Amino acid sequence: MITFRNDYSQIAAPEILNRLCELQACSFNGYGLDEICDSAKEKIKKYLQRDDVDIHFLVGGTQANLVMIDGILRPYQAVVAVETGHINVHESASVEATGHKVETLPSHNGKMSAEDLDKLAASRTDEHMIRLGAVYISDSTEIGTVYTKEELLSLRKVCDKYGLYLYMDGARLGAALTCQENDLTLNDLTNICDCFYIGATKNGGMIGEAMVIVNDDLKPYFRNLMKQKGALLAKGYILGVQYDCLFTDDLFFRLAKHENEIAQYLKEELKGLGVKFFMNSPTNQQFIILKNEVIEVLKNKFEFEVWEPGETETVIRLVTSFASKKEDVDTLISCLKELL
Repeated sequence: MITFRNDYSQIAAPEILNRLCELQACSFNGYGLDEICDSAKEKIKKYLQRDDVDIHFLVGGTQANLVMIDGILRPYQAVVAVETGHINVHESASVEATGHKVETLPSHNGKMSAEDLDKLAASRTDEHMIRLGAVYISDSTEIGTVYTKEELLSLRKVCDKYGLYLYMDGARLGAALTCQENDLTLNDLTNICDCFYIGATKNGGMIGEAMVIVNDDLKPYFRNLMKQKGALLAKGYILGVQYDCLFTDDLFFRLAKHENEIAQYLKEELKGLGVKFFMNSPTNQQFIILKNEVIEVLKNKFEFEVWEPGETETVIRLVTSFASKKEDVDTLISCLKELL
């Protein structure tokens, strides 16, 4: 089977696996208090162009979102996300299980509008209503779109107006920062967001998300929060090794650029066949609409996710990864030519 199911089906980039093997005979302190994690954090800070941020390594995206959002909010506060936001749709109500409501706004191609946020925040005026405490966004979004710098600055302005923290889910941040439509840098994110994470799980890593905390108010006792939520990994150096490797010689960005290039090659080939697109994505997630009978045949040779089932046509998601090859795309296109 050729997989376009997701960007974490393969174990890890060869550079990471080789480095782990090289260090197998070494011994390190636990819980991220080791020289490898220290080295990884310093390398990330150079890319961020900031020395005044705190960096913590967590295992996965749901865990990162849960710990950070619960740490941000007071008991009477909610977090705001768009309807398609990961914390609202795909995380089994993990945030709400902590007692914090997830408020939702309309999704505009996967993104939140500053106007919608302003209207919602302005409506929360007294003690009879839940207060807003944080804004949750993703880049790239759950449907592969990306925020512009102008859009983020508009959200930042609203957050400042109402005293809200701005938090970015960066599970696919590599794909966002290396796509052709992007105009943001890691340094921009440190100047706009209060906190965000740099995802490795979906960008060539085995596991791992690097939480970057910019706002000084959010820095104290974050490791206590991690421990309380089961997020303080005893073998933290395993995460450190991966990030130390990813932020050496631009590996993080090279892997992300590769998956985007394969995705755009796939996109152009699909356009050549006249395939309908559900929406326009500049990153490694492509959403297309096919007849149900075509999809059933494709399932015999390819792995992918069914996104929005319909009676006669269905939206499917095709995702490329660091390990995707042009030959895989060519095989898919060849099959589709016959079926269409």
